[in-house]
Amino acid sequence: MAEFSIIDTYFNRKNGNSVDLGVGDDSALLTPPPQQQLVICTDTLIAGRHYPLDTSPHAIGWKSVAVNLSDIAAMGAKPHSILLALSLPQIDNDWLKGFSQGLYDCCDQFGVSLIGGDTTQSPHLTISVTALGWVDIGKAVPRSGAQVGDYICVSGQVGDAAFGLRHLGHPLQQRLDYPTPRCQLGQQLKGLAHSMIDVSDGLAQDLGHILAASQVGAEIELNQLPVDAALKKLQQETQWQYALAGGDDYELCFTISPQNYEALLQQQLDINISKIGQITKNLGLTFLKNGVDCPIQFHGYQHFA
Repeated sequence: MAEFSIIDTYFNRKNGNSVDLGVGDDSALLTPPPQQQLVICTDTLIAGRHYPLDTSPHAIGWKSVAVNLSDIAAMGAKPHSILLALSLPQIDNDWLKGFSQGLYDCCDQFGVSLIGGDTTQSPHLTISVTALGWVDIGKAVPRSGAQVGDYICVSGQVGDAAFGLRHLGHPLQQRLDYPTPRCQLGQQLKGLAHSMIDVSDGLAQDLGHILAASQVGAEIELNQLPVDAALKKLQQETQWQYALAGGDDYELCFTISPQNYEALLQQQLDINISKIGQITKNLGLTFLKNGVDCPIQFHGYQHFA
């Protein structure tokens, strides 16, 4: 099976009406909606580094899309479409069938179209997805907008995926294999949140990017971290390591004024929100336990470790 046969068989589904020209030409064509900015991101997944080697192809397809949609959500944008660059060691039709189905299942759930990409042979299975979305001009939520006095909030639970990776076969492995990008919440936070990031490399490390970009500090109340019942059975230090440094949760961490926080809670949300701390003027990240300083060391995910 040649390159174009792979594309025609697994990746050439008819696009929706919002795509002018999709898979099958040199480039895709899109017409930007009026008064919208284009939001673009890309992520690469390497077999054995970003997911266990025995992960199902359906889960790999889902995750390769979901991690990119999470970045779109973190800007307050609406996802629109993706491009796929797929490098394969060999042609495995069963794997391609499962992978493409997982990819399309995620696309369908979030109203996204596959509009192009590339396939090639490589010694290593490598999956690169570029996602595109739209946001009202000037309304994207950056990392750099955190303000002193903002609440620090996080969606869902943190530490689930890292626990699932260490305990393969546990129900929390589902959170590792099938992350849920918080697309609806991201759009609801547009105009309310001052800064936002998705939790991919660990909550503490990713929050640190907000603090650096905004030139502020933060206090985190460790007892307010939202963790699963399975983690609550562990020693507190171990709980906190999973929650702060585990990564791969793809939840949204954002800062928001107390007034806007109350406005957010009046909306119909599809995921729980936890208030875990506050932005301070003193630089650095301070951890508290019941309001008392509690020094803790952590190490988030390192791409070149």
